[in-house]
Amino acid sequence: MVTYPSTHGVFETSIKDICAAIHEHGGQVYMDGANMNAQVGLTSPGFIGADVCHLNLHKTFCIPHGGGGPGMGPIGVAKHLAAFLPGHPVAAPAIAQPGTAIGAVSAAPYGSASILVISWMYIRMMGPDGLTRATQTAILNANYIAKRLEHCFPVLYKGAQGLVAHECILEFRPWKQQGIEVEDVAKRLIDYGYHAPTMSFPVPGTLMIEPTESETKSELDRFCDALISIHGEMSAVASGESDKLDNPLKHAPHTAAVVTALEWTHPYSRESAAFPDKHTRASKFWPAVGRVDNVYGDRNLVCSCVGMEAYAQNAQA
Repeated sequence: MVTYPSTHGVFETSIKDICAAIHEHGGQVYMDGANMNAQVGLTSPGFIGADVCHLNLHKTFCIPHGGGGPGMGPIGVAKHLAAFLPGHPVAAPAIAQPGTAIGAVSAAPYGSASILVISWMYIRMMGPDGLTRATQTAILNANYIAKRLEHCFPVLYKGAQGLVAHECILEFRPWKQQGIEVEDVAKRLIDYGYHAPTMSFPVPGTLMIEPTESETKSELDRFCDALISIHGEMSAVASGESDKLDNPLKHAPHTAAVVTALEWTHPYSRESAAFPDKHTRASKFWPAVGRVDNVYGDRNLVCSCVGMEAYAQNAQA
């Protein structure tokens, strides 16, 4: 299985050679369609040499993704595999052939119509030119962020031309020696009004930023301004200007209840905690919950359901 562009945010120039080598040795190539947002209108899994590819509709084709789903991943295959697509005992699929098709893999052979219609409308309304423009804009946005931030946080991987694909990975690991973790940056971004990008994947101690084509330049600038401001806070810790343990990074995010409490014991101001830049003073998103110990929470599960005795009583009743 391959992903193109790679999860490192790079268009791997050897991808066609890799697929060809696999085919020469009798293998088949499954492409993870997670990064199709950088392919649509510019290239395709078939052109690259993939034999099978699923499409993450939530990443490239406009369906919502959150709150528990639902997700949707249509699967496309090369012509030589079409006869082996799943069959169905009631609704005979248009492509699968009797005798070669495998059995049904789902109740509905074509997935969820309520979800797929969203992607169909998106594709129809965008058209070929619009879809291509969306891909180009996603790539442009990622490179804009990479260029604006690389003087603060190095971009871990770049392509042969010194550019990234539709996402970039920023390096935070050197700050660990100053007592600053990438998690501190992720939590502090909440004070600036942002849910953190993907943290520590695919590389531990990094942030993977994927802006997509949807954000305006002003929003990209606001995000970059936030990370540049956080870099200043990190530098203050490294220089000794800020306390290594009692600083805005270590206590982020700051809720309204904490900032407005009668008692404030931190060496930094309430203003720097809650309104760290001009953008937050103009429009503030307040987090509902303060700092959470992620590791403790993962290791110490708290059951919120009723006790086992309640189930026993119900069974007896």
